[in-house]
Amino acid sequence: MENKKGLGMMWILITLGLSWLVFAMWEKFPVIKDTVNSALDPTLGVLLKWNFYLGFVIIIAGTSFILTLSQKYLSDQEELRELRREQKILSEEMKKYKDHPEKLLELQKKQFEFIPRTMELTMKPTLYTMVPIILFFRWFGPNLSPVFGGWWILWYLVGTLIFSSIFRKVFNVA
Repeated sequence: MENKKGLGMMWILITLGLSWLVFAMWEKFPVIKDTVNSALDPTLGVLLKWNFYLGFVIIIAGTSFILTLSQKYLSDQEELRELRREQKILSEEMKKYKDHPEKLLELQKKQFEFIPRTMELTMKPTLYTMVPIILFFRWFGPNLSPVFGGWWILWYLVGTLIFSSIFRKVFNVA
């Protein structure tokens, strides 16, 4: 089982490294930039040209929808729900023993045991979506910066939080 965890973490690190490599090589290797532009300009670029702000909102909703579905279908939802139930019970116990430092320390150690498993379950969908999202963000920058400046990322994150919470409720994602 330990070998499987190490292998999973290795794939996460490889994907993360590949994503950053793509991000860094965007300007140095025009083939990356040109390929992404040729795919996204006639599709998502049309939305931004049609109505910039509404197109931006539609794109945010679309990416949130895709990422929410990937979270739902590429992770073990039942196991995530069970882990969250156990964490909630543990949190309630910690509130009971807040005046007993030794018991609280023991409960905190149990709480830390949940972190690797939760991370493993929630990072699996990231393996499949990280590189496309990095490419998407690199395309977004030059297309949104003239209107939003560097603040487009903030607007994107706020929109993603809103749409993701809606989609997570609708699709019952853990």
